[in-house]
Amino acid sequence: MPTWKRCWGLLLALLALLPCLPSDLVPRITFRHGDPGRSLLRFRLENVHNYDQLVLSPDETTLYVGARDNILSLGIRTRPIRLLHQAPWPANDSSITSCVNKAKSNKELDHFSMPKNPNGTIITMDGRGQSPFDPQHNYTSITIDGELYTGTMNNFRGNEPVIFRNLGTKVSLRTEGSHGWLNADAVFVGSFNPQGSSPDSKVYFFFDETTREYDFFEKMTVARVARVCKNDVGGEKVLQKRWTTFLKAQLTCSLQNHFPFNILHHVALQNQPDPNNSIFFGVFRTQWQLGGRRSSAVCLYKLNDIEKVFNGAFKEQNKESSKWNRYMGVVSDPRPGSCSGGKFSDTDLNFMKEHFLMDEVVSPGAGRPVLVKQNVQYTRIALDSVQSVSGLNYTVMFLGTDKGFLHKAVLMGNGSESHIIEEIELLTPEEPVENILLAANEGVLYIGYSAGVLRVPLANCTVYQSCFDCILARDPYCAWDGASQRCRSVRSEQDKGKSWLQDIERGNPNTTCFSIGTPRVMRPPSASVKEENYSSCYNTILELRCPHRSALATYSWKTPDLAAPEMQMVTAEDAQVIIVREDTEGLYECWATESSYRYQVAHYWVRPVSCPGSVAPNTAERDYYKQFVVVTVLLVLTLLGCLGLGLYSVRDKLRARSKIQGCSTPETIKLSDSKEKKPLNGLCDGDGAKPCCVPLGRSTGKMDLENNSVAIS
Repeated sequence: MPTWKRCWGLLLALLALLPCLPSDLVPRITFRHGDPGRSLLRFRLENVHNYDQLVLSPDETTLYVGARDNILSLGIRTRPIRLLHQAPWPANDSSITSCVNKAKSNKELDHFSMPKNPNGTIITMDGRGQSPFDPQHNYTSITIDGELYTGTMNNFRGNEPVIFRNLGTKVSLRTEGSHGWLNADAVFVGSFNPQGSSPDSKVYFFFDETTREYDFFEKMTVARVARVCKNDVGGEKVLQKRWTTFLKAQLTCSLQNHFPFNILHHVALQNQPDPNNSIFFGVFRTQWQLGGRRSSAVCLYKLNDIEKVFNGAFKEQNKESSKWNRYMGVVSDPRPGSCSGGKFSDTDLNFMKEHFLMDEVVSPGAGRPVLVKQNVQYTRIALDSVQSVSGLNYTVMFLGTDKGFLHKAVLMGNGSESHIIEEIELLTPEEPVENILLAANEGVLYIGYSAGVLRVPLANCTVYQSCFDCILARDPYCAWDGASQRCRSVRSEQDKGKSWLQDIERGNPNTTCFSIGTPRVMRPPSASVKEENYSSCYNTILELRCPHRSALATYSWKTPDLAAPEMQMVTAEDAQVIIVREDTEGLYECWATESSYRYQVAHYWVRPVSCPGSVAPNTAERDYYKQFVVVTVLLVLTLLGCLGLGLYSVRDKLRARSKIQGCSTPETIKLSDSKEKKPLNGLCDGDGAKPCCVPLGRSTGKMDLENNSVAIS
């Protein structure tokens, strides 16, 4: 086979292996920073920065904020937000000196963790194993029954991750560092206790780390979930003051024939009436970004599926090859991870110490991500559950991005697909959204950032001015009230009658806003339509804009009947450009089509008028013709002049070559291309010593440049 055919076949094979993302989800509406259609409330104090930690009081009346060198308590039931108390908490001199001696800068000494007890009290701490030494190190913490569970770094160098329990009456426990329970580059993202205060409840930690069980040419990061039992008491000789119930498993989040989303950024828990049915939502990205394109995904995991993996087979590392394989031997009884709360034998503890990694992986509940967004990197997620008018509960996800935006998305189709309702630009200049706190009873989100705290209402129903807008939004927080003819929040009223309309699954006004027997209209009676009249001068160029009220709609123009429309206007989705003339006068309308519903978004009346200095249509045509004639004449004259110059430049050469015979004069030698050694008249011997022509006159005559005999007297 030729080489080029082999190369072509290899290229086609590589192209077939390239990942292909599904069609990108697009937010229906985007609100830019400062847009009056999406009002935000801000709180900030002078000389206070990094509002990183947010904790809500149980009655949701007070917001506690951990900032740099300060702890704030804010009254959030008032408008604007009111400062209740400010407690300065700077680092002391001895701590600063100690940190600087360990190669830390002063800017890295102002951060701390601020966990909350179930009763709402705040714990401030900066001890070892309780908070990270470096603010760049991610950590997680949760307080259960007075015990503090943390996942953090245990040294200044940031290569000793640890899951720690302390502060309470139970024995302090931590992970074993010498057996690789946690790899040195572990990054913690969340910790949860779904079962609550039951004696055999478990604590789950989510983190990223470099995998060791796979052989790759480069380091591969995987997402993990680890589990420890709340009633763990540690071992006596083996695993003394160490966890005896520690297990970890891999989380997967991927699309078919695509690079996996293997880096976990954040996790949120959706509680259910039955704790065993709780669902974890994880925000992922991939470490392989083809062509520099970023993408994010949201995968959900059911607690029952996680427990099935933890109750399954283990992996075991081969001592000789260091490879990890499925363990096929006898499992100790009780098995590793059992929450029996008693003491274990040394034999069982040694087995538990070596068998902490599960063989199976935890797959997403839907088998694939519920949301995939291209060119966006999500950083945080918060969850809310909303009961619709029909009685169904819908999960709403609030997703922060690394560019300072917030996406509000709803899960549909029994949690198998998503719809991004809106996009809000929160922060400018852009910075990552690092903290989102949901206050469901109050109906707001609190977002901490470098310069303050933002309060974002969950619902924004007043922006939808008609039934059609309200239904097309597919926002579970909003429904159309036919009685009051307004789009209203479903949480604001307890009594929602038959006049309340919603269609979250399809968002089709044709089947929702029109009752049986009601004539259908193409334009919403209360929808905001852009209306303008233009009286423009003849032959001016006019641009008519088509406002895009929804990024999910397709737009088209309805224009007057024109004799030659391609010569008088240019049509695009977002604009119509026309030349104002008598034959372009009329009504121009822009229409949108979304969810099988067509509605008008703008219409313009265009009328040409005579203006000082403007040219009437007939005169304009004559002037255009004269200009065309002038340009054509000038072009012809220019071409003729160039041709004349060319002919004149070769005149001498043509005259010299037209001679029947030529002599070896200096000029004829230059013009002659012949290399004959003997002329055709045979009068010369070819040695070049004699002239080639013999004059007919006297031998003493001279020849001019044209071979004419010149007599010399």
